[in-house]
Amino acid sequence: MLDPISRVRRFNRAVTSAVGALDTSFLGRGRPLGAARVLNAIGHGRSDVAEIRDYLGLDSGLMSRLLRSLEDEGLIETTAHEDDARRRVAKLTRAGRREFAAYEALSNTQAKGFLDRHAQADALLAAMDLIASALTRDRIALDAMDPRSDEARYCLGEYYAELGRRFKQGFDVSLSRDPDAVDMRRPRGTFIVAMSDALPLGCVGLKGTDHGYAEIKRLWVAPAARGLGLGRRLMEAAESAARELGIALLRLDTNSALPEAGQLYRRTGWSEIPRFNDDPYPDLFFEKRV
Repeated sequence: MLDPISRVRRFNRAVTSAVGALDTSFLGRGRPLGAARVLNAIGHGRSDVAEIRDYLGLDSGLMSRLLRSLEDEGLIETTAHEDDARRRVAKLTRAGRREFAAYEALSNTQAKGFLDRHAQADALLAAMDLIASALTRDRIALDAMDPRSDEARYCLGEYYAELGRRFKQGFDVSLSRDPDAVDMRRPRGTFIVAMSDALPLGCVGLKGTDHGYAEIKRLWVAPAARGLGLGRRLMEAAESAARELGIALLRLDTNSALPEAGQLYRRTGWSEIPRFNDDPYPDLFFEKRV
């Protein structure tokens, strides 16, 4: 059998070949992958040149050459930032928008072709999510969002579905406290979503109360991102937000059917306390001063 290193290298070769990373004309559009990725980043709303460079992991020299090549083709324009002349911003021209749309269509077709190669598309997607999360763990961003946003609603839907699978009695969010998360918005609280590129990978809510404390609610990490320390990061972000809002005492509840949650709370300084609410689902209760 191949050793682990050889298996990783086999995977790298397969992906490099399948996506056309070595082609001088990526997806047949006449330019290599690097230039196409820069065009893609701009087309998806990234305009600050330094931000694009960091997002793609490019050095300054290569970034400059790729931008120049796209400018020479008439696909982008770069100008000084309106608030800081030292910074540069890039935008697509009309021709650039057409080229971006062509790449989007070809990339979608290529992605569908990958999924069509395997009879278990869901398993293939789960494996892809797992690998992508591991490779980009240092670029997972924690963003405060409205709990009614699409990203937040996706995370909450996945969270509720998991509780439904793991609780013996199932789970009905309408029976829990604050099912609409109205108190997880500033200035009473906040809702934080972990984003990896465009994929939500986790969430946590800080819920304000009128009882002298706030609650940590809805902590969830996608299966693909577990084992990367994301749960701890989300908790630290919620605690930091509490301090910013002048909240000194936090409480939370959980269920013993979620042992990994209880372990995380105990390891990060939370203390068990008696029941403090009438929610029908939790059977473990914790408190922490921040």
